[in-house]
Amino acid sequence: MPQLDPMPWFSILFVSWLIFLAFSPVKVSKYTNLNDPAPKTYKGLSKSWPWPWS
Repeated sequence: MPQLDPMPWFSILFVSWLIFLAFSPVKVSKYTNLNDPAPKTYKGLSKSWPWPWS
């Protein structure tokens, strides 16, 4: 029975994983954040908030 012969299925699986591993870094690198993730500081953030109940 040809379905029980693992050699052609293993080679197809191996080649497909090689193709996947070769092209996935290119696809994933398009989604990386290239901007600086550091938060920007604003002048108004250092003021304390006057809470009415304190």
